[in-house]
Order: sequence, then structure tokens, then C-alpha cells
Amino acid sequence: MERSQVINFGPGPSALPESVLEEATKGLINYNGTGIGITEISHRSKDFAALTAKLEELVRTQLEVPSTHVVLFAQGGGSAQFSSVVLNMLARHRLLHPELSDEQRVMDYVVTGSWTKKAAEEARRLGGGRVNVVADSREHSADGKSFDNIPPHEAFKLSPDPALIYYCDNETVDGVQFAYAAEDSPTAFPFHLLKNQTLPPLVGDYSSSFMSRPIPHLADHAIIFAGAQKNIGPAGLTILIVRNDCLVDVDAAAKLGATPVPLTMAYKTLADSTSLYNTPPMFSMYVSALVLENMKNRGGLNTFEAMNRRKQEKVYAALKDGEGKGVFRLRVRDGSRSWMNVVFRGATEDIEKEFLASGESQGLKAMKGHRSIGGIRISLYNAITEEQVDRLVAFIREFLAQHTTP
Repeated sequence: MERSQVINFGPGPSALPESVLEEATKGLINYNGTGIGITEISHRSKDFAALTAKLEELVRTQLEVPSTHVVLFAQGGGSAQFSSVVLNMLARHRLLHPELSDEQRVMDYVVTGSWTKKAAEEARRLGGGRVNVVADSREHSADGKSFDNIPPHEAFKLSPDPALIYYCDNETVDGVQFAYAAEDSPTAFPFHLLKNQTLPPLVGDYSSSFMSRPIPHLADHAIIFAGAQKNIGPAGLTILIVRNDCLVDVDAAAKLGATPVPLTMAYKTLADSTSLYNTPPMFSMYVSALVLENMKNRGGLNTFEAMNRRKQEKVYAALKDGEGKGVFRLRVRDGSRSWMNVVFRGATEDIEKEFLASGESQGLKAMKGHRSIGGIRISLYNAITEEQVDRLVAFIREFLAQHTTP
């Protein structure tokens, strides 16, 4: 099957713009007129230093990152940050409050899906502090075990002075996402609960929604991180936005009893070396810069926000029609549904299998749900065009016509 016949709805590594891929192949052979490919060039060279600076500027300008924050590039994907966030923020808290015991040192986690559940589990495993679950989506689901909602604001039980407050904007596996709406929306992140904290230690995992739309209250975050392999580039790169006061001396904290932080995981090490302490994921950074330049040339983040809004509206409209006809069942409640990862079930397993097989035969690839929950998952990342979404919607409606009586 030719590439033009295929649409990749995979959840990551996900689709990339074809024009970017074509440009990237040139850089593999001859980067920027050096006569050397991007995977062969030294990360200490002036050319790569310029690329790193350009990538930072593209992130900073499009997301309007203030001077109070640094933009860093790391390896290990979003999952490595489950550990790095804990170690760095506990070190910071130790420096601020050396008199507290580990039991008195609290880490707040908002558990809304599989990834925040794993992040909280890693925090417990590492120790050095106590995990407080601020709110858990499962407690607000009909069956008491499903991640199908954003908990109401009144359910949030924040600690008085936590080392960190951790949430995930978009849960890839479960299709749950904080609403991108006014703060009084019951499914938006309750930033108003933090208004009495001068520097709230707020940590946001934006791996699945990074650069798909603006980040609310970006300046109020201590840390924002995102794996690149959803909207930005190939797997291997993690983009971090870290507030300056979180670039702490981890060795000084260790002398006070904090867990020693590996240098390659310490945010201050990355910042002091402009993300070049060791060899970074160079090819992923190169492609990510091409993607972000492409976004800039096409109108920037606001253009993509509007496009992504239209895309998800079209898909959910078709699926709601299917739900009304008894063919599909949406897994996530209205108001908490992801723009990026649309998850649903067929009325029966046979319908699911037929939907996936029929889509595969027509070039609609990678729509099978995550192995932990099954069902169907369609990812609508930036590289998925509106024309491709229209083709998907036409397929859904044709499928519905075949499975409902007039």
C-alpha cells in the first residue's frame, strides 16, 4: 500500500508531516550545507549549537514561555520524568525545609488515568516523601474502577505545602483530558485552588497535547514536560520547561539527606550545559525543529488549536451518532474527552473487530485500543490533516449505515 493511501492514527510514535520527512532525509545526507549528515555531526559543533538554540526559540516563542523559565532538552521520554520530577522537586523541598522528615514531605498527585497512576507509583517507589492522591477519577466513575472523567473541583484535596503537585493534561491510554476552557468549567484544571501559593510547585505532563494548543497558566507551572513522539518529532526527545527556582543544587540537598540525583537527571545540569552535558537525541531534535518551523510557517499555535478543535468535533459528532444508534459506546464522559486520543468501544466485540479490520483494509491504520483497556483508539495529533479526518468520518458514517436499519 502506498503512503498516500494510508492514514496513521497511532498514539505514538505518531504521524509526522510528509514535507518534514522529505526535508529530514536531506539532512541525513548533508545537514545545512556541511557535507555531513545530522546523525554524524558533533553535538559540540557550532552548527548543532545553533540548531539547539533555534529549537529552544521555536518552543519559547510559540508557547510564549516567559524569561522566568528555561527550555531544556533531555532523553528518556516522558516516563523518565516520572523519576526526574520527584528527585529534583524533593531536592528543592529539602533545601527549603531541611527540618522535615520524609513522612512530613508530601507529593500531591491528581490521578486521572494510566500515566498519572504510573507516575504516582514511581513516586512511592523512590521514597523520600509521602504521596497524597489529590483526586482519583476512578472514585467518580460508575463502576468505581474506570478512568472516564475529570474529578470535580470540590474533590481536590491539596496539601498545604507539597513538594510538587502533579497532573497530566491528556491521558493517552484512557482518552481523558482536562477541559481547555474557562477556569470555572468543572473539568478544567482548578488553577484557582493554587491562588494563595506564591510559587506553586505545579508539574504538568503535556506529552500527548504539547504544541496542539496553548498551555493555560504556563507561567504558574514549576515544570512542564513532554515526550516529542506525539506532536513534535521522533521518539527519544523530551522537552522540558522549568522555572528558574527549580534549578537547584542537588548535591547540596543530598548533604541535607535528600536522595542523590544522577547528574544527567538534574535540571540544573541540563540548564548549565544548555542541554549539552552529554550527547543529546540529535536526530529527534533536528526533526522537531523542522516540525515547529513548519507550524510557525502555517500560522503557529493558534492555527493548530483551531484546526484540532474542528477535527475532534467532527469525529465525536460521528461517534455520538453511532452511540445513539447503538453501534458504539464512548468511554469518556462529555466534557472530559480528549482532543488528541478518541477512545470508544463497539456494541459488541465482533463490531469492534469488524471496524478495525475494515479500517485497516482501507488504509486507516493503528486504531486498536491500548492493550490494557482494549477497544478502539484514534489519535488526532497535529500531523493528521482535516482532509484525513474527513476521510475517517466518512468511513465511520458508512460503517454506521451498514450496521443500522433505516
